[in-house]
Amino acid sequence: MRGLLLTLALAAAAAGAHAERFALAKTALELHDDAGRTLARHAIRAKHMDQRADDGVFAVLQDADSGQIQLWRADGGKLARMAAWPAPAVDVAQLCLYRDPQGLLQLFLLGKEGLSEQWLIRADQALPVQRLATPLDPSACRVRDTEGLLYVAEPDVGLWALSANAERVSRRLLLADAASGGKALTARLDAWLAEHPAAAPAARPAVVLPTGQTQPVREAGDAADDPAIWVHPGQGARSLILATDKKRGLAVYGLDGRERQFLPVGRINNVDLRQGLIYGGRKLDLAVATQRDEAGLVLFAVSPAGQVSELARLKTTLDDIYGLCVGRNADGGLDVFPNDKDGRVQQLRLRLAGKAWRVDAVDEFRLASQPEGCVVDEANRALFVGEEKRGIWRRDLATPGSAPQLVIEAGPGLTPDVEGLAIHPGRGWLVVSSQGSDSYAVYDIKPPFAQRGTFAIGTNAALGIDGVSETDGLDLTPANLGGPYAQGVLVVQDGHKRLPHGPQNFKLVPWSAVEKVVPAR
Repeated sequence: MRGLLLTLALAAAAAGAHAERFALAKTALELHDDAGRTLARHAIRAKHMDQRADDGVFAVLQDADSGQIQLWRADGGKLARMAAWPAPAVDVAQLCLYRDPQGLLQLFLLGKEGLSEQWLIRADQALPVQRLATPLDPSACRVRDTEGLLYVAEPDVGLWALSANAERVSRRLLLADAASGGKALTARLDAWLAEHPAAAPAARPAVVLPTGQTQPVREAGDAADDPAIWVHPGQGARSLILATDKKRGLAVYGLDGRERQFLPVGRINNVDLRQGLIYGGRKLDLAVATQRDEAGLVLFAVSPAGQVSELARLKTTLDDIYGLCVGRNADGGLDVFPNDKDGRVQQLRLRLAGKAWRVDAVDEFRLASQPEGCVVDEANRALFVGEEKRGIWRRDLATPGSAPQLVIEAGPGLTPDVEGLAIHPGRGWLVVSSQGSDSYAVYDIKPPFAQRGTFAIGTNAALGIDGVSETDGLDLTPANLGGPYAQGVLVVQDGHKRLPHGPQNFKLVPWSAVEKVVPAR
């Protein structure tokens, strides 16, 4: 702790400030000036404390008697208690603060028995972000913000590094074996950090904030996958999100995130839809999903009021059906593009014969490895398909049998796995989930397919909505859906739900927020 306090004091002095720092006496919290004089004192028995001077001088400590976690701030040479929270469920051995890339303050409460908690602190609120497994009975912890790493000293074992980013699941890395335990290892942590300067932070994409989220899916683990947006014909605010729970079925959510329907149709992976299709002289809104247990398709109808119902189960010749997208064909009907883990991509045409639905084979091609996400560019008669490890292929639908072209290779801004794809027709942009970097890349849909920019979806602390990571599927619409979505909405799957911690869900981002961070033409 002494090395950390010195660093804080030097930083404040370099900025021309009158350095103040907190110190724990046996029965008091004290505020000292840079000469070591006591400016203020508050009687308390505290057993753990960490402090920062990056946004004023403040400290977090644990009251040894009540177990409360308290937030204190230095205010003109005086002590001011800003907040107090009930004792956490874990028996705290150490605590340390973290300022994340968004500038949000987080707190790690490391438990003696290896079960710890991470909180997001906002004003007088402490929001639980996650529980995590950490080393037993740690003797010290520090976070280096620029690295996003939590360093922990474990007596008789050594020094560990863990990710401080709750959205990234990572293994613990043992940095050095223990030479001794207790205080010696604590000092060794400070020495190790001093001897190993933090690497320069990597460039980060612009951040947009979600303003809505759906209820979690029913199952824990990797369950949520792909959304599709249905736009209400008369009232945009009544539009719906159809989303796959790939362990159970299809969920239907309102823009407020509440589930309106659930159709238990089994293990469906990807879903897509089109509205105003012409069949039997009628206009229909139809959605299609891949059904993995049946290696087939499930066809749904969406009524003008937004009621979703199953119409048919349709067979394919694929063995391990996976991803899918759909597009309107020249006749006003629907073409379906399912793919297989073996690299095959099919084009099937949906037909209505009397009251029976069927699909007819139109075309097929094959990629070298696994595809999943795809999207149809109806205006330019093209299909974009993501090959997860390699990049994005474009196929000319106006020329049957034409070979697909690799138009966007994985690289800067697009880190495998390449997952969800969606098109903003008004902008002529292709939005892609760069799953390996927890971000999204935006490209022109016409040659030379230039990258417009990248962005990430961060934590909206004011609304209690966590950030987004490891996105599988996504969809967008430019339609006016009212409120924050007057310029449209981007809906993405979230691989890790943290506020509060629970099964995966889907996040809603106003398209206007994306427009602010991606350069226009």
